[in-house]
Amino acid sequence: MNSERHPLEPFLPAHAQLLMLGSFPPKRIRWSMDFFYPNLQNDMWRIVGYLASGDRNHFLAPGGKAFDRERIIAFCRERGLALYDTAEEVIRLKDNASDNFLQVVRQVDLAALLARLPACRAIVTTGQKATETLCAVTGCAQPPVGGFAEFVFEGRALRLYRMPSSSRAYPRSVEWKAEYYRAVFEACGIVDRPAAAAEGKSPQHG
Repeated sequence: MNSERHPLEPFLPAHAQLLMLGSFPPKRIRWSMDFFYPNLQNDMWRIVGYLASGDRNHFLAPGGKAFDRERIIAFCRERGLALYDTAEEVIRLKDNASDNFLQVVRQVDLAALLARLPACRAIVTTGQKATETLCAVTGCAQPPVGGFAEFVFEGRALRLYRMPSSSRAYPRSVEWKAEYYRAVFEACGIVDRPAAAAEGKSPQHG
């Protein structure tokens, strides 16, 4: 089987406090845009859109057939959300996008990414495969879904947040998944805190 190298360059706003790492992009036939989480059936940008604006379709292009790459990039650059994946090179053991059938040939060079992100203090992994791969790189213990683990890498204290997968193969709603992402996104300035939380009050969740 032939291996595939990562088709995208890391997206690394210099002021980013948060680095979000997935596993590896799907095959290009599944892409709706030339950026991270490009599959229209992946809910990552619906999760981010819901948290940023209250509208899960906020980052969909008119017509709903693709994600709006330019608006997503502008948002990530403004808010300081860095993006890449935990694998630089993989072999697909089956002809699909499932993480279960990805064999990692070469892991991410995390030290090189962090060298370009001097403000970064938190990493989010978006699914089980990404978490396993990053923990192999760092030696960090795997946190529970929705939780975090603290570790030191290359002399830098970091937190690893393990989030539920944004894939439709993980059968939960956008809103359910978004609540797991909310705390770390608010803490790192990716989305704004609700007014009640900003005043030190606990917002009510229905």
